[in-house]
This record gives sequence, structure tokens and C-alpha cells, in this order.
Amino acid sequence: MPLQTHQRTDGATGRRPADPARTQDSPSRTRRTSRFLATRSMRLHRKAWAAVFAALVLTSLMLAGFGLTLLSAAIGHAHVERYAATAAVVTGDQSTDYTAKPWGSEPKHTSAALTERVRVPRTALKRIEAVPGVKAAIADDAFPVALAGKGRGAVLGPDGDSGPSPVYGHSWDAAALAPFTLRSGRAPAAPDQVVLDGDLAARAGVRVGDTIRAQALDAPATYRVSGIAAPQGKGDTAGLGHQGAVFFSEQRARELAGHPGTTDAIGVLADPGADAAELHDALRTALDGEHPVRSATAEHRFDQDNTSLRVLTGQARGEPEFLTAAPSRWSLMALMGQVCAIVVMIAVLVVSSTVAQAIHQRAREMALLRAVGATPRQLRATVSREINVVATAAALVGAVGAVPVFILLIHLLRSRGAVPIGLELPMPVWIFAAPLVTAGLTLLVARISAALSAGRIAKVRPAQAMGEAQSEPERPGRGRFVTGMVLLLAGIAAGGTAVLQFGEMAAMAAGTAAMTLVISCALLGPWIARGSMRVLGGAARRIGGAGGYLAAAACRANSRRLGAAITPIILVVAFVGVQLSAGATMDRQGGKQAGLSMRAELAAVTDGPGIPDEAVRRIAKVPGVATASGVLHSTVVLARKEAGEPKLDRLPVMALDHSALPATIDPDVIKGDLKNLGRGTVAVGKDRARSLDLDIGSKVTVRYGDGANITLKVAAVYDRALALGDFLFDPRELAPHLAAPLNTRVLISLAPGADPARVKDAAQRQLADAALGAKIVDQPKGEHLQTEDRGVGEVITVVAVGVIGGFTVIAVLSTLTLIMIGRRQEVTLLRLVGAGRRQLRWMLRIEAATVILVGLVVGTAVALVPLTALSVALTGSVPYIPPTEAGVTVLVVVLTACAGYLLPLRSVLRKRHPAGTGRG
Repeated sequence: MPLQTHQRTDGATGRRPADPARTQDSPSRTRRTSRFLATRSMRLHRKAWAAVFAALVLTSLMLAGFGLTLLSAAIGHAHVERYAATAAVVTGDQSTDYTAKPWGSEPKHTSAALTERVRVPRTALKRIEAVPGVKAAIADDAFPVALAGKGRGAVLGPDGDSGPSPVYGHSWDAAALAPFTLRSGRAPAAPDQVVLDGDLAARAGVRVGDTIRAQALDAPATYRVSGIAAPQGKGDTAGLGHQGAVFFSEQRARELAGHPGTTDAIGVLADPGADAAELHDALRTALDGEHPVRSATAEHRFDQDNTSLRVLTGQARGEPEFLTAAPSRWSLMALMGQVCAIVVMIAVLVVSSTVAQAIHQRAREMALLRAVGATPRQLRATVSREINVVATAAALVGAVGAVPVFILLIHLLRSRGAVPIGLELPMPVWIFAAPLVTAGLTLLVARISAALSAGRIAKVRPAQAMGEAQSEPERPGRGRFVTGMVLLLAGIAAGGTAVLQFGEMAAMAAGTAAMTLVISCALLGPWIARGSMRVLGGAARRIGGAGGYLAAAACRANSRRLGAAITPIILVVAFVGVQLSAGATMDRQGGKQAGLSMRAELAAVTDGPGIPDEAVRRIAKVPGVATASGVLHSTVVLARKEAGEPKLDRLPVMALDHSALPATIDPDVIKGDLKNLGRGTVAVGKDRARSLDLDIGSKVTVRYGDGANITLKVAAVYDRALALGDFLFDPRELAPHLAAPLNTRVLISLAPGADPARVKDAAQRQLADAALGAKIVDQPKGEHLQTEDRGVGEVITVVAVGVIGGFTVIAVLSTLTLIMIGRRQEVTLLRLVGAGRRQLRWMLRIEAATVILVGLVVGTAVALVPLTALSVALTGSVPYIPPTEAGVTVLVVVLTACAGYLLPLRSVLRKRHPAGTGRG
């Protein structure tokens, strides 16, 4: 079928035909022509478009899968269990705020979640009870409990997605908040009586009238089971689901909680028919009256913090039940946001590269169409129609496939412990419309890539098009080279900046360097390929003979094609290297410091909620023990400015008895003396002291986990902060700010000449009566503090490397397959002029080896720039990547590149008569 715009020469008049490039074709004619060309092209190049289709499907699937996870985290909330029967819950504000004015900008605000309980004064009970519509206001204290019964060890709570759930003690009055109802027995009336939930009773193997050992914040005691309860509407052996419950008498519960003047939360039961919104407003008015009720730590809070009590309704009622849900949700959102940003960047690079390659290999065909009369509009419309058909179908397939991927990803996060107990990640029906948005984004990226790739070919003059149909198009433009070089220098500069920074600033600079360098390599691909062949061309000719000569000649003549093959391999190596090495380097150096700092020969450990101070005192009196110290863990929030913007860093901290240092833990003090560590003082890590300009005697202000804003005096500066954290406290300073001041373990240093076996046995006997489920172990592991989102980060890193790395590997395969499909005629022609199959196989093997070698070397160099900068800035060491992961990465790259180079041309090389080889 002739093109509609082609004009024949008029033989009668001898007039020359009009320039096809200037022919004013009508829209209807353009549509007919583009429809005809697109249909023929998609049939002829179906294998090339299949490769593009696969890349677009995976792009849409990844964007939608991670986008759904991010959206689910954004609407996530703490599960409501213990307060299911309440209309509202009154609690303290579990966040701290900071507002600052950046340079040349309006004031900005940030906040951070607090991980310790912000309690409520019990005086608020009377005000709440007086509010119209309130049936009852019940104070609830939740304190950790370890149980043992019927000769068993410690009994933990119900099984969750990431292991056993915790067990908490409450007053029996608080049972009405769930509500729990007695299934057998009676309520606890005496201090030595308890009621267990049905699930705990079954696990402990006890019935009404049996005795059970229970430990809260003090030494264990024996209690009699007076009753067994279960949540209303559930079976007799049921519990809450995410937490076990032990109910004590009101007076005994207040004693065990340890803060009789305050309570964790106040549950509000409403009168029948009371309006929830009106009740909320009435409670708010009562608490914020002429003399407002403030949280228990109000006088110590930062002046920008909200010290008013919060009135929680609806799904927000679960927040005081699961304090870790809010900070974990924000951490999960931040990490998923980072992954989504990486996905978008990689998707844009991969899709644009794949689409551009699919169109570029048709450059000669499109040039010929221009020469025989096709207009620029017709060619652009043809490419647009083709990419619309392929990309629309691929985006929709990927969007549908993202739903099971999203469900699998949520399951993986839960099973690996990345989602804390009690955090709900909902899946409402409406969020499943989100993949349509990511499908539209995929289509948009594909269309823009196609338009840019076809732009120059469509606009070239017919005569020039005929010339380009006979040879490879000219070298890439100078603008691309200049842009690539500018980004390359910017990436190197960002890496250099990271070396001079500390903490988050160093991480941000290193991340910027990695992204900038990857993009610069994508732009400089042809020049990287040309330079690599100048280095490797001679070796290829010597090693491969005729095949090596053909490989070197093909690479030199088609540097753009070689660059397109190398770029995705650089992307794979750089991405995987940065993701795996950054965390591994920090863990390796932190682990080394933890091992060097550990001096204790023995330790008391537990699987329960913790070890009380009474156990520490008993162990310290054992003959042969030189010193013993409990270890407390918590978090503090540090307020700082970064380029003028407010930042709140939540940091893990620990506390040890200063008299047991350095006999149990040696922080490697470089300034000051740990003997001065006590109330009102703190020891600071070297790098943190440098970033805050602190010295011995300086003042530093931190916000404890309960929100108290306290200024402390620096007593010492130590070196091993990667393991021990940036701040080291004495227990007397940290314990008052903990919701449950239980030691995670007890470190024991032996006296000279003491027999470790005898001391261990003696300490175990003392421990048996002082801490349920605890035991003495030899050669304790070092203390290695990590941020609470470290576990989430590890899981997401594994998922990101697996999913995004797999996607990029498939993109490598698709790109190489596209390139090799476009070379079928070239290989056929080489066979026609006398090249043997063995020579051609050697040519392809040497080309594949070149692409693999250059991709690995350049990709490693791209990864090393930010990794070295980050490692030097944060650890003072060189980057480290686990050998197994590095070997797997190299092996996957080698296998993928070999498959992409050799498999598409296998049928051509097998044929004995190359003249019969057709087009692919």
C-alpha cells in the first residue's frame, strides 16, 4: 500500500514532486497512514515489542506494589483491643515538637514520636466522670508481667506474626474497657489473687484455684488464680490477640505499676445513646477548662510541646495500647518512600532505555520511510500508536499483578518482624484503585521516551534520511556529553562532601552522589563504551582471532549500542552494591566495637519482659563476682538544625552502673572520667560530640522517651559509639523516664582467680528466685545498639534488592535481547560474506565478556564513590560487602548478559544456509 503523501512525477509536465517533508497532510490521512504503519510494524517487530512489553509490565507492577504498601502504611493505625468497649480514651501526647526558621524561609515544624509512656494525673478522673454522657471513667495501668505455672518456664502471650506477644498486668476494674467477662471463678479480691485471660490460662496449664508465679517490676510472687476471663463475644480460652492480660486487685495493680499518682490512660465508657462527637467535645472542654489538666511530665517538657491531654476516639484509641505502632509506622512510611523514589528513578531509566533502544534499532527503517514520502507527523503518530498499544496493555497487566505482590509484601514485612505487634496495615477496597495511577505513570514515561527517541528521526530531511539508512547514525550530541560530564563531576563532588559531613548529612550527600553518578553513566554510555574498546580492543583481537577482530570492530562502529548494553549492568551493580554494602559496613564496624567493648565474663539474660533490680543486687553479692550491672535500654530525641531546618533524631541509648565500668563494658573513653557519670550527667560518643561541639563540662539537652526535656553535663567522651550509641547514662538518670525500668540483662565481671563455673551456678541459684525465665550464660555478646527502624530497614532492603534488583536484571535481559534482535541481519550478512559460525560465536562471547567486564568495573566504581564517602564519614573504615552477596551479584550479571547476547541469535547461528535466514 503506497503512503498517502507520496507524489509521483508528472511525466506530461515534467514537474518535480513536492518535498514530502513540507506536504500538508490532513489529520484523517495521518491517522490512516499511522494506523497502517503501526499495524505492519508491530507484526514485523513483535519480538522487540515483546521485550518492551515485559519491561513495562514489571515497571507498572513494581510501582503499584510498592505504592500500595506505602499507601497502606499511610492509613495504618494501632489495633484497638483493650479499649474496644470505650467511647474515648484520655492519654498524654506521645510526640515532641520542634519549630525553627530555615535560612530565608518561613518557620518549619517537625515532630517525633515518643517511645516511653507519657502518663495522665489521676486527678483527671473526677473531671471526666462529671462530663454529661459519661457512664464511667476507669484508670488503666499496663505493666509487663512474666508468668510461670505448673512447673513450666516463662509463659508468654499469644503467638503473633513475628513471635509471641507480650503479657501485661492491669487492675480488674480495667477489664470492663475491653470488655472482659468472667467465664469461671470470681474477681480478684485479695492482693495475692489474679484473673487470667483464657489463652494465658491454657498456655500456663492452670485452672481456677491453682497457683501461679508472676513477676512484674519487682521480685516474683505466688498468686492464686481466682478466675478466668475472656473478651466478650469470644470463646472461654480466648485472649485479646496481640497481648496477654493478667488482672490484679485495684490496690495491688497500683503497687506493681509503681506510679500511684498517675495512670497510663483513662478509658471512658459512655451512656447508651450518647453521641460520640458531642462526648469528645465535652471531654475536651472539661480537660481544657479554667485550670487545664496537663500530662504528668508537663513541667519538664520542651516549651513547644503540647502538654494537654489527648482525647482519642475511633481507631486512634489503639495508640496508647501499642506505643511502638506510631514510630514504627512513620519509619515504615519513610523507608517505603525512599524505596518508591528509587523505584521511580530506576523505572524511568529502564523504560526510557528500553523504549529508546526499540525505536533506535528501527532508525534505518524510519529513515527510508522519510525518504519515500512519510511526513514527520505520520512517523510520530505511528510510534505513538505503537507505544500506546504496548504500554497500555503492559501497564494494566502490571497493575492487576501488583495486588498479589502487595499482599505478599505485607505478609513478608509481618513475618520478618518489620511490622510491630499491634500495627494494622489496612487494605480497604478503595486503595486498589491506586495501581491505575501508577499504570498511567508507566504509560506517560513510555510515551515521553518514545517521543524523544523518534523526534530526531522524524524531523530529518529525506535526503539525509536516505544517507542514514545506509549507516549507523552519527555520534550522540554534544549536549548529552556535557550534561553527563556535569553530573559526573557533581556526583564526585557530592561524595567528597559526604566525607566532611556527619550522620544524616553524610548519608544524604552519599545518596545524592550515587543517584547522580548512575544518571551520568546512563548519559555517557556511548563514550564509556568507546573508551573501554580503546583499552580492551587489542586484547579482544589477540585472544579471539577473527572472532575477536569482528567483536572489536562491531563495538567500535556501534558505541551507542554498546553503551545501551552496558548501562543497565552498571545500574544493577551500583544499586545492589550500595544497598547491600551500606548496612553491612555499619553492622560490621558496630559488631567489631561491640566485641572489643565487652569485658564481662558472664551475663544474666531472659526471654521475658526484663530482669528487676533485686536480681542485680543478689547477683552482686555472689562470692567471686567483682561487679554486676543491669543494662537499661531506651531512646532519646535530639533536636538540631540542618541547613537551618529543624530536625528531631530519635536515638537508642543505654544505661549502666558507672561503678561497673569499664569492668563490664569498656566504651574506650578518650576524654573525661566515667566515675563522674551519675544524675545530671551523660557520656557522649566522639562523633556526636564533634558534631555538637561538646567537650568535658559542656551542656547538652536531650528529650527522654517520656518527653522530659533535660539539660545534662558531659562527663566523658568515648570512641565506641557505633556499638554503644551516642549517649551513655547512669541508671539513676535514665530509669525515672522509663515506662517499665526492667533490665534487659545483667553483665557480670568476675573477681581475679574466681572459678567461672562455680560463680555461674551460684548466680543461677540466686537468679531463680529473683527473675522468672532468666538464666546465666558464658561469653555474653557485645552491646550493639541499633535504631528501632533498623529491623524494618533490613527487611525492606532485602525486599528492595530482591524485587528491584530482579526487575533491573530482567531489564538488562530485555535490553540485550532487543539489541541482538536488531543485529540478526548483521549476523546473517557476516555469514554470507564468509564468517563461520564458530567465529561468530566467539565474536558474541567476546562482546558479552566486554559488556560484563565494563559494566562490573564501572558499576563498582559508581558504588564505591558514595560508599567510601559514607564509610569514612560514619565508621572511619573502607566499605564492606558480604562475599556471598557480591559473588551472587556477579554470577547473576554474568548469566544474564550471556543469555541476552547468545540466546536471541541461536537460531541464526544454527542454520547451515544463512541465505534462508529471515527477519526477527
